Amino acid sequence: MVRPASIPAARVEGLRRRLSPRDLAVLASLHRVRLLSLAHIRRLAVTDGSPRARTRRAQLMMTRLTELGVVVRFSRIIGGVRAGSSGYIYGLSGLGQAVLDTGGPLGGRRRRVWESRPYFQDHMLAVAELYVQLVERHRLGQGELLAYDAEPANWRHFTGAGGELVQIKPDAYVRLGRAAIEHSSFIEVDLSTETLPTIQKKSQRYIDYWRSGMEQQWRGVFPKVVWLVETESRRAGIASVIGKLALDGQALFAVGLLGDGPRLLGGADKGATA
Repeated sequence: MVRPASIPAARVEGLRRRLSPRDLAVLASLHRVRLLSLAHIRRLAVTDGSPRARTRRAQLMMTRLTELGVVVRFSRIIGGVRAGSSGYIYGLSGLGQAVLDTGGPLGGRRRRVWESRPYFQDHMLAVAELYVQLVERHRLGQGELLAYDAEPANWRHFTGAGGELVQIKPDAYVRLGRAAIEHSSFIEVDLSTETLPTIQKKSQRYIDYWRSGMEQQWRGVFPKVVWLVETESRRAGIASVIGKLALDGQALFAVGLLGDGPRLLGGADKGATA
């Protein structure tokens, strides 16, 4: 991959030598899910000691990575003013992406970090929370995390009925292993910001993609499409939308609360095959 001329190779190589394996793992996680809170980083990277000691160590690590310029700390604090530095949100900087390109855990296309609107941050953090939960369950032996692809690596495309290019843009694609069985899912995290007709259009697009047979030809199975929502009323609303879809396509979907995501993904891969 070509490195931007504004970041000298010697600087990138020298900086990478100063980073520990844990530092690089944090950068890789930020590359994967785009945003992480300090609490997420503590759960992912600082797993021993008391909760207070772990938070302090995570704070020190992220302050150092921010000063080195490999991460960006956003001005918004989640949890209100009282949360202090514990409520900071972090993203991967251009320099951090360059460090990963020079031999870090992940390569891939660089993405610009920007001060996005609170809604987009909340949405990305909700997706990141699912990722953190899956990593924690993987450590406990409650399901092997075989793959977790966030946007845009998980995007799919196919040719529509009129010959047009149609894209599927899930929030994540997940493969879990349990008891010698793989469960794969497309994840849609819903924070009640889209209308139910929009949800219906998205769901129909997944059915159209299933009918194209492209995913089955590539993967051998079509993933379950799992909608994760915040409230029971929203769950009921999306379930009613799914109930109005074609009967042969309804089995592709599952709807649950955000907190139930890992459980649903671990046993919700009975998607239709070709």
